[in-house]
Amino acid sequence: LEGANVTQVDTSECGKAELSISAKDDLFEDMSKSSTVWISHVDIISNLPKNLQSIASIDNDNVAAYRVEGEPTWGVQFNPEVVDTEEGVKLFSNFLDICECKRDWTPASFVESTVNKLKQELGDDKIILALSGGVDSSVAAVLLHRAIGENLTCVFVDHGLLRKNEFEDVLRDYEHLGLNVIGVNAKERFFKELKGVVDPEEKRKIIGKGFIDVFDEEANKLKDIKWLAQGTIYPDIIESISVTGVVIKSHHNVGGLPEKMNLKLCEPLKLLFKDEVRKIGLELGMKPHLIDRHPFPGPGLGIRILGDITPEKVRITQEADHIYISNLRSAGLYNEVWQAGAILLPVQSVGVTNDERTYESTIALRAVTSVDALTADWSRLPHEFLAKVSNQIINNVKGVNRVVFDISSKPPATIEWE
Repeated sequence: LEGANVTQVDTSECGKAELSISAKDDLFEDMSKSSTVWISHVDIISNLPKNLQSIASIDNDNVAAYRVEGEPTWGVQFNPEVVDTEEGVKLFSNFLDICECKRDWTPASFVESTVNKLKQELGDDKIILALSGGVDSSVAAVLLHRAIGENLTCVFVDHGLLRKNEFEDVLRDYEHLGLNVIGVNAKERFFKELKGVVDPEEKRKIIGKGFIDVFDEEANKLKDIKWLAQGTIYPDIIESISVTGVVIKSHHNVGGLPEKMNLKLCEPLKLLFKDEVRKIGLELGMKPHLIDRHPFPGPGLGIRILGDITPEKVRITQEADHIYISNLRSAGLYNEVWQAGAILLPVQSVGVTNDERTYESTIALRAVTSVDALTADWSRLPHEFLAKVSNQIINNVKGVNRVVFDISSKPPATIEWE
């Protein structure tokens, strides 16, 4: 953009806006002259140089799209990849036409090509895979198992920050997949390392390092392990990369491995989004209840407990979360929500229980709808449902006397609180 003026606005522009197409262009072929798009930026472009042509604007003012004259190069200042941009899919379709792409990607073709690639890349090497119990690592495990069979060993670590009964439930589910899974109880280790830590980035890094240390120890117990596999997906990479100098949040499965492990890294899903991973899982024949599980962060409840982590705070969060998720299932709302969970706030307030004054903790309920986790909107759950869940949590979870509901969208908020 040499020669253009880029200025910072006084307040960030984040949310839905009206896109107005001002020039006929192949990129906007068969698109509406005016449509809704999603924007998230603090800069605006003005006074384009002569070799750049403005072809669309936001709210009939700021440049929203331009083309470099004489070459097939475009720039847009909105987010065509998110579901809130009404004709984003059409824009990408037009761009693929311009690039003459074949569009022959299917879940079946991905499985076939990836399995063949893994067979060639891994050969007879043995590989250890970090299971989290979530969709991404589970699909990665089944994909790798199809490629290398018994040469795959999976490790599922209980860091003490899983949902209620999740360690046992997940191990039972994996039995049906024919995977070789080693379960490791490392609760005390993680609690010790996290004692007194309140900074969310530090918590994430401690948990990530703890995972690596456990996997390193387990790998050393096995013979001839050459690779570590992870269920990294593309949004993990996007949020862990600094563009402006600030990382949104660290993902414990992004950023490479310590040299001491002396293992190569295998991430077969790293270019896929969550909806694509689910399609791959179904193509591999996995059961729907494993595929349709809500995303759950690698650091677990460690980033849903704001502030320092203690076993008592974990108990409170697990109990509240269990009541919430169980009610979502029984009310038939679970599959209408992309992700949901209970967050323990570092806030205490006055309440009354059995005619006595209490001064106890607050639970925030979070539920969002999304397609790819890059953007998300808060779920409009019925008031009667929320009232029922609130009463059950307050009446059954010792230490909680107040429940609130988060009505923030991403952006500007994130899905997780930390």
